Amino acid sequence: MTPAPAAVIFDNDGLTLDTEVVWTRAEVLLFERHGSTFTHDHKLDLVGSAGAVAAAKLERMLELPAGSGPGLMGELHELLAVELERGCEPMPGAVDLLAALADAGTPVALCSNSPRRFVDIALAGSGLTGAFGVTVAGDEVPSGKPAPDPYLAVAAKLGAAPPACIALEDSPTGATSARAAGMRVLGVPSVPGVELDGHVDAVHASLTDPALWRALGLNPS
Repeated sequence: MTPAPAAVIFDNDGLTLDTEVVWTRAEVLLFERHGSTFTHDHKLDLVGSAGAVAAAKLERMLELPAGSGPGLMGELHELLAVELERGCEPMPGAVDLLAALADAGTPVALCSNSPRRFVDIALAGSGLTGAFGVTVAGDEVPSGKPAPDPYLAVAAKLGAAPPACIALEDSPTGATSARAAGMRVLGVPSVPGVELDGHVDAVHASLTDPALWRALGLNPS
């Protein structure tokens, strides 16, 4: 078992919460509205993207005129809000891992690329409101992931040196962000086909993996 990190920072969508399926439902509806079909290749391209990057991708995928992206994101967000209101589940092992880290006295934070509105709805729907000492949303920093800004903001709020923190991520975009901030990154992919090799320090099948727990300074039960 390795020494405990100064803090463990969780990504939100697909890592802490099973919201990727919720996003997918909203994405499918958006594409249907515009006479298109949402595919798994689209999903792989969009995972981890946010803001202007995601807007540009949607514009391209739906073959709509330049400048349509922000409106598409607005549509998608409204569809997503409806889906999130129905609730979402924590990813397997998330609740137990958060509890074990709390028992060990290891600070935990949430670093999301989603806007604050959706972070709060998702946490409330999953019952994890208050589980994190610090949360940072994608619209609260100058640049979202893959820029280092979100993770640097979390470290600053925690009062922790980035190299002493461990980030948990499920996408190359998020892993790139955490690495650029100087953190060690452990990958737990959630969308089939997403490759994290080369983006993270180690890949784990789920948050229940005993090797991941040991890497976080915990003794798996």
